[in-house]
Amino acid sequence: MAVLLKRLLHPRRPPEALGRPLGRREASLGTHAGPAVRVRFAPSPTGFLHLGGLRTALYNYVFAKKHGGSFILRLEDTDQTRLVPGAAENIEDMLEWAGIPPDESPRRGGPAGPYLQSQRLALYAQATEALLKSGAAYPCFCSPQRLELLKREALRNHQTPRYDNRCRSLSEAQVAQKLAKDPKPPIRFHLEGEAPAFQDLVYGWNRHEVASVEGDPVILKSDGFPTYHLACVVDDHHMGISHVLRGSEWLVSTSKHLLLYQALGWQPPHFAHLPLLLNRDGSKLSKRQGDIFLEHFAAAGFLPDALLDIITSCGSGFAENQMGRTLPELISQFDLTRVTCHSALLDLEKLPEFNRLHLRRLVSDETQRRQLVGKLQALVEEAFGSQLQDRNVLDAAYVERIILLRQGHICHLQDLVSPAHSYLWTRPAVSRAQLGAISEKVDIIAKRVLGLLEGPGMSLTQDMLNGELKKLSEGLEGTKHSNVMKLLRVALSGQLQGPPVAEMMLSLGPKEVRERIQKVLSS
Repeated sequence: MAVLLKRLLHPRRPPEALGRPLGRREASLGTHAGPAVRVRFAPSPTGFLHLGGLRTALYNYVFAKKHGGSFILRLEDTDQTRLVPGAAENIEDMLEWAGIPPDESPRRGGPAGPYLQSQRLALYAQATEALLKSGAAYPCFCSPQRLELLKREALRNHQTPRYDNRCRSLSEAQVAQKLAKDPKPPIRFHLEGEAPAFQDLVYGWNRHEVASVEGDPVILKSDGFPTYHLACVVDDHHMGISHVLRGSEWLVSTSKHLLLYQALGWQPPHFAHLPLLLNRDGSKLSKRQGDIFLEHFAAAGFLPDALLDIITSCGSGFAENQMGRTLPELISQFDLTRVTCHSALLDLEKLPEFNRLHLRRLVSDETQRRQLVGKLQALVEEAFGSQLQDRNVLDAAYVERIILLRQGHICHLQDLVSPAHSYLWTRPAVSRAQLGAISEKVDIIAKRVLGLLEGPGMSLTQDMLNGELKKLSEGLEGTKHSNVMKLLRVALSGQLQGPPVAEMMLSLGPKEVRERIQKVLSS
């Protein structure tokens, strides 16, 4: 049996058996002529989905789609004391918002369900029973007080706290006697003396002698819920997971998991541990940073593709490192052998520029642009509502014209309902006195602009308007062109700063420009 388990655990010989080091780039990803690729994203619903979780989910998603496989969402909710209401729903909602929905999940179901660990307790109990029968696990009767004393003593001696494996050596009679008093003790896994070597698809060959630095870990708690170590092994086996892509913080636990696979007689999946996503200064992303949750970015008007783009551009794993990649491009370019061990440093100050780029791409697509028109109409209605003097500003053709003219100048669609752009939707209150303070030639300037707009069959373009406004200024002796532009900007928008006057005129259209100028003249 031991020989068979060893063969199952080591389908490939470790590098020392080959007589030379084997680089990870020489290793097969296990995707050729083998079982279907099945990967999983397995967060704990103890908080809402944030950028670090999104990146792990994305790498799993693109790997699965690259190889025609399945992407599974499994929620590890075994720590019932730390569950956050709404977190489970939020995680799946945000994956769908990001455009990387799972193929199987608590909401969608699937052939390997249920996908909530709290609904899979019978499977963990079966695995624990098998380990108890084989002697690979044992009940622990140590009190919380004793465990706390062990921890304090270790810390006092500047040692890493670890269980001393006391209950491992209890006789059958002693176990039976204690079970009579405590029928539901926690179960610990008996760590072997030598952990197996394994080939990580990112970090190469690894071995962590867990038995020499750790005590036997609890795998099943007294309430019947498993710990992470047992649950992930049992679930990955029963769900047919072929590749485990997870954060590098789990790299040192993998030897422990392989010992569990070995003890249960199961073939382990391939492992690829992903380097951490860190802040620009190298500090860890923290859930206490309110701005790392996906809900924050969605509410602020950031596009899913912009987030996917920035969290991959700062890392590795792709054929080219460039801005502006879409999800199909990420899938086609992804190469697990290109993932390096270096942490990815995320600079969120660049996110608006990523969003601007992806917003322009959406505007250039007619179907996507129609959707943006609908979203902007809703934003205008929400922002201004009863303040709209003319509801024709909600006309689709007008809204589309605004989007086309302002693309490249805005980072979010919401920017178009900011105070700086309010003139596009409501008429400003501007007095003649305000314009007179800028130039005493208000009437002359206004009449010439009105004449310019009344030219027969004139097709207005921004270049043409710029040229005509320049000529208009040159014909006014003693008046600077900049003052003419300032006067017109205030007349049209009530603001001293903003887009070029020619663009304002083109946005508003000849009729609205005439009405605004005539209104000021008559005030």
